[in-house]
Amino acid sequence: MPTYNKLVRDRIPEIIENTGKNFSTRVLDNNEYIQELKKKSFEELQEYVETNNNEDAIEELADVLEIIHALAEYHGASIEEVEEVRKQKAEKRGGFKEKIFLIEVEDE
Repeated sequence: MPTYNKLVRDRIPEIIENTGKNFSTRVLDNNEYIQELKKKSFEELQEYVETNNNEDAIEELADVLEIIHALAEYHGASIEEVEEVRKQKAEKRGGFKEKIFLIEVEDE
């Protein structure tokens, strides 16, 4: 039996159960949960980085967004609050639409 030891989406046990396979799970405590969410965020981002087409990229970005929703909730915020902070930062510092690549800045 393969061992996974990783955070999975809430309906994965139900999906596995419907295949008739045996499995084991446990509910994480808050400290474990945030650590696993952080690990999962890197996993999902890496999967996005490895995509080669728009369809796969969107699929993986949806997974990244799901993690962001969970992280926001863990930290006591809604996704709308996170979006508001994003907008404020974009107003102050801009976004990434202009594709600017900084090469160097002169030291004082």
